[in-house]
Amino acid sequence: MAKHKNESAESFGHWLLQVFILAIIIIGLYLVVFRFLLANETISGPSMQPTFENNDRVIAVRHSKLSRGDIVILKAPDEPGALYIKRIIGVPGDSIKSKNDVMYINGKAFKEPYLTEYKKKLSKGQLYTNNFSLEQLYHVKRVPKNCYFVMGDHRNVSKDSRMIGFIKRQDIIGEVKLRYFPFNQINWY
Repeated sequence: MAKHKNESAESFGHWLLQVFILAIIIIGLYLVVFRFLLANETISGPSMQPTFENNDRVIAVRHSKLSRGDIVILKAPDEPGALYIKRIIGVPGDSIKSKNDVMYINGKAFKEPYLTEYKKKLSKGQLYTNNFSLEQLYHVKRVPKNCYFVMGDHRNVSKDSRMIGFIKRQDIIGEVKLRYFPFNQINWY
């Protein structure tokens, strides 16, 4: 009987050690994945409405190839330690101009269907995106090398490249790929 209790205690101790080691491995993998591959962020503020609302939770992929239209998490150039969420409008080498609520990229109209909901609410003749060009804002014709021009979807409240300048590639944390909260609005991007 004593031998059976001793074996039971050893077996339980062995099981407990295995669980502890497995927990350490899982926590380590989680930390590595979210430090080097993914970013888990909470949306704060109205600049990306209606695409994202305050307190939405998103997963961004670090080190992805960035394209026009991608939604990204970036280090705020004007607020140390803060992060912004914006949409890439211009990639390196693009010329950008907004005229009469139409965005022109390299001289061609750029479709922005994510703005339709807000544009419908405007009074006739009211602009959702004020007229601007890169030349007017920064006295350059094109987005510089290794930089991006980003804007929020809620154009009349967003603090974006029109005010804070071009965003360097190294300041982009990652590309948003998934909204997982609220659960009734889970969406892949």
